[in-house]
Formats: sequence, structure tokens, C-alpha cells
Amino acid sequence: MENIILGLLLLQARTIYQLRKRINDGLNLMYSCSMGSIQSAIKKLLHNGYITVSEITEHGKLKKIYIITDSGKNCFNTWISSPIDNGAAKNPELSKIYFLGFAEREIRIKLIENYIADLKKTYSDLEKICNEGETLSIENQNNDIFCYQLQTAIYGRDLMKFNIEWYKRLLKQIRRK
Repeated sequence: MENIILGLLLLQARTIYQLRKRINDGLNLMYSCSMGSIQSAIKKLLHNGYITVSEITEHGKLKKIYIITDSGKNCFNTWISSPIDNGAAKNPELSKIYFLGFAEREIRIKLIENYIADLKKTYSDLEKICNEGETLSIENQNNDIFCYQLQTAIYGRDLMKFNIEWYKRLLKQIRRK
């Protein structure tokens, strides 16, 4: 979570609520976040000197804006330059499928139907992001950043499409038995 926050703060200074919204709106395939997990990561980043906090008053309300430091930029650059870890790509929910044979047939069907509906919703959200991203014109300085953000959304969309088809086949198989 700390590296996600550092990356978002590299793009712009943000409040904790802006961080959470941005993670929920586009990064939720990689991380599910609660306000508690973000607050915990913020505390670590502040303690390590990777970010600072500035307080401003906006519309009569005090807001804390988090800003990445040079040390935070160095930490992020070290992380982003390290090898991509194939072992980190895990799907904990797949363990439920592994043991699904213990559930009653009707429960299996309902669980898979509901999961497919959730996947379709995520697919739809990612499809919107991809369509918007493909029509945007980005300034040259941010072109590489935007390109990889869009590619991540495309990956997520394509992964959702694969998952939908895979779970539809599984559902068909459960119904046949």
C-alpha cells in the first residue's frame, strides 16, 4: 500500500480521502483498501520521512494534504526499478473454488452467479475507464505515465473478461451435474 500511495503522490499532493477515492476508482484490482489500511500506510510513510503533511483550510474545514519528499521519491524509484515478482500475483478467492465441492449444489450455483455479476460490474467500470483513456490526449511529459496507467486498466478489463468466461464455463459445468 505504501508504494501505491507514493506513486499517487508523485502525480499530485492529495488528502487521505482523495487517496482512497483514487485507489477505489482505479486501483482496486490491485489493492482493496480500507481507510484504516491507508491511515496505517500514511503513518509509516510519515515516520520514515517519505511524505510530509501540510494543513490548509478550505471552505472553513481543515484539510491535511500529503506530499511526497525526495526521500519518498527515492524509495518509490527503488521499488519501481526492482524486478516484477511473479509470485505476488495471487488470487485468494480461488481457494474458495478449490473447496467449493464441500458446498451444496444450489449454494455453488448462487455463489458463482453472484460472482459473475460482480465481475461484470467491474468489467463495465474498467471498460468505461479504457474507453475514456483511449480518447484522451495527454501532455508529452506525462505520456509514459498515462500509457502504463491505461495499460493497467486494459489488463484489468481483459482479465475480467477472461474471468467472466471462465466462471460461466464453471457454472455451466455445475448445472450439468
